[in-house]
Amino acid sequence: MPVQIGGGKVSEPRTRVDLSPTAVGDKARASSRKKSRNKKKAPAATSAAPVLPMQRLFDTSREVFLESSPGFVPPPDAVARLAALLNDLKPHDVGIDPCMPCFKHNDSKGPPQVTYLHFYDCSKFSFGIFCLPKSGVIPLHNHPGMTVFSKILFGSMHLKSYDWAKSLPDSSTNALENSDGTRLAKVNTDDAFDDSSETVVLYPENGGNLHCFTALTPCAVLDVMGPPYNRADGRDCAYYSEAPYSSSCGGDNQFSWLKEIPSTFEMKGIQMVRKFVA
Repeated sequence: MPVQIGGGKVSEPRTRVDLSPTAVGDKARASSRKKSRNKKKAPAATSAAPVLPMQRLFDTSREVFLESSPGFVPPPDAVARLAALLNDLKPHDVGIDPCMPCFKHNDSKGPPQVTYLHFYDCSKFSFGIFCLPKSGVIPLHNHPGMTVFSKILFGSMHLKSYDWAKSLPDSSTNALENSDGTRLAKVNTDDAFDDSSETVVLYPENGGNLHCFTALTPCAVLDVMGPPYNRADGRDCAYYSEAPYSSSCGGDNQFSWLKEIPSTFEMKGIQMVRKFVA
């Protein structure tokens, strides 16, 4: 039967609506489930990608050597931060393996060839990895005006380092520098190191600024240095011969005479393809 409301005419409902409490509850639950299905899923929160070890090395080195110039020494907290990062690096972090050809000595007629994997350099700093087969040698050389971090990634090596002597070891009349160019140097380190050893740091005036490496086993050494060598600025790498120190009081194995010499030492250089985000 039609229902009259305020003069208007509304058709009789074709479907009966059940308003009982049970029916209303069932309908509400069904509606709730439908709404839940229709809700758009919130996009999953995306976590930032982890910073790769080599990118972290680049970032930290850039911060430590931000003010780098000849003679620059980073503050102690910066030295500790970069050294700690290097202490934690493993061969797989930098993409090297002891089975790589550069760690093998295949030419019995000559000395083992040293390979340098060059990752990055700018006017402030550079870093790369020296790869030495067993018995490989990097001769005694200097680092003019530089601070250098060295970390053995695997293997073992003997390290001998010097700093220029600032005074004579005895009351002899010897000078610190002779007319033929030889200079007196004091031993800083003369010991074996391996991958369990912590990062070694040398400075422009101390810490063993002149050093040589001899591989006791195949080994890899990662170096971070700042500022890099620069021949145009008169800071090229120089090599030295060693001669024992002696005086009227006898010898002293903590001192040696060093003389700059022409070097025939050559390394094989490999430019590594790495892109770092500045």
